[in-house]
Amino acid sequence: MRGKAPFGTRILRDATEWETVTEEELIAARERTNRLASSKALRIVSGLPDRRARICETTIDLPGRRLTLRVHRPNHAAEKLPLILSFHGGGFIAGTGVQNDWLNSHLAARCPAIVVAVEYRLAPEHPLPLPVDDGYDTLVRLVEDATEWEVDPSAVAVLGESAGGMIAALTALRARDGGPALRAQVLNYPATDWTETMTDYPSITDNADNPTLSIPRLRAARRFSLPPTLDPRTVSPLKADDLTGLPPTLVVTAELDPVADHGSRYVERLREHGVDARLSCYPRATHVFLSTPGLVPAARPARREILAFLRGHLNPGGFEE
Repeated sequence: MRGKAPFGTRILRDATEWETVTEEELIAARERTNRLASSKALRIVSGLPDRRARICETTIDLPGRRLTLRVHRPNHAAEKLPLILSFHGGGFIAGTGVQNDWLNSHLAARCPAIVVAVEYRLAPEHPLPLPVDDGYDTLVRLVEDATEWEVDPSAVAVLGESAGGMIAALTALRARDGGPALRAQVLNYPATDWTETMTDYPSITDNADNPTLSIPRLRAARRFSLPPTLDPRTVSPLKADDLTGLPPTLVVTAELDPVADHGSRYVERLREHGVDARLSCYPRATHVFLSTPGLVPAARPARREILAFLRGHLNPGGFEE
């Protein structure tokens, strides 16, 4: 690796045999890890939610499916607040909104905003582009029902980590072409290339021994989530022909992350197309570090940066930290 990962991240190293894992084994492993992510015991790693925000779960009915939404609301705030739509990581094959409670609740309390984490459908049962459809369709529905949700439809942002960052970026691209207007997007260590060149980046080689994202897991995620009939360029923001007209963007990357170059290259392309894009790379940080603040100290300054960015674009009059 380019540097030494924080000692505690070793406990996150995955022993799954990703080269040979079957669909049944994958689904069983996902259920186990998501139960663990939702347990109170793991809060020592994933961080305690901000007490100034309350968290509840609800459902949303979309054509042909019902999704669970994890909603973070500030305890005391005005009637209409900005909306931040959040997407968890997990390679489209795992993950749950609970793993982002530490970040999402803090943003809700301090922006302030309504932060809605989408429990989008997962592969292999629901391969791409279905998770992206879930993201975009949820955005459209929440904006349409802004009064019911007590959100300001003119102050909306998307936020995602890893595969969720890919969903956020693709949602922003769809929204640009006639969908709800977005004020900002925040992409935390996003995967932006799901084509055959996914692993052809220096950061992949440099950080192949990262304890929080192995290269075999990355390849397995692509194998299970990408149908052979789907052109991978259509779900790879980095490969999009036209990136003009996208909202101001913050891309947060980790120095020790195999997909760090996915984020930095995306920022380069956004700037080439005239988008106001900022790249912030955190030293001694690993993939998913914003979901493991108990192990990676860099999570706290990164959270402050994300808050300041979103507040500046969604709620310039919000109170200070």
